[in-house]
Amino acid sequence: MADFAVQTNNVTRVYQEDSVPVYALRGITLSIERGEFVSVVGPSGSGKSTLLHVIGGLDRPTDGSVTIEDVSLGSLSESELTDVRLFQIGFVFQAYNLIPVLSAVENVEFILQLQGVGKKERRERAQDALRSFGLEELFDRRPADMSGGQQQRVAIARAVVSNPAVLLADEPSANLDSETTKEFCEYLQRVNDDRGVTIVTATHDPLVMGYTNRRVELVDGQIAA
Repeated sequence: MADFAVQTNNVTRVYQEDSVPVYALRGITLSIERGEFVSVVGPSGSGKSTLLHVIGGLDRPTDGSVTIEDVSLGSLSESELTDVRLFQIGFVFQAYNLIPVLSAVENVEFILQLQGVGKKERRERAQDALRSFGLEELFDRRPADMSGGQQQRVAIARAVVSNPAVLLADEPSANLDSETTKEFCEYLQRVNDDRGVTIVTATHDPLVMGYTNRRVELVDGQIAA
């Protein structure tokens, strides 16, 4: 069996707007090897975010299939799909999606709590994840008291604390300046190099693209020739 972390086969996603079909993805066939760091690039509206959402099981394709770590997502129940998202996939969102009332360490350990990890172990793992990104001073700080760059680094720590096989980052540099973007990309590169995590990021930022091993260009919901 080929050593792929992510495979899509003829994936199409169609939305209805006033009974008119709108094609966000058109027949996407893509294979990403384990340990790759891939950027999905293209103009706004090209389908980058939709593709990441479909790969991550946040959205189901209208047609076609998605396989993550040899598991076909289309054959799964909603409960089983939730387990794949929880145990196999880490997400870094453009808006960070940190929980405002929780501290940094509580945000990071939250996914471990959902996984059923005991209180002592999840606290230790959350603190270790934050330390690995140089965030010791943020343990007890809430998102409102962090800079954008700090929130993004906490979001990465949360995404990797459960040791996912695949990390998906959707426009991760959109709210960051160039220096913070560079730091963020270096953290992603560390995750890729040190942990062997497969990373797929949707971006239009040339700085982010420069850190990836391969680019996949989308135009009007299709992979460009």
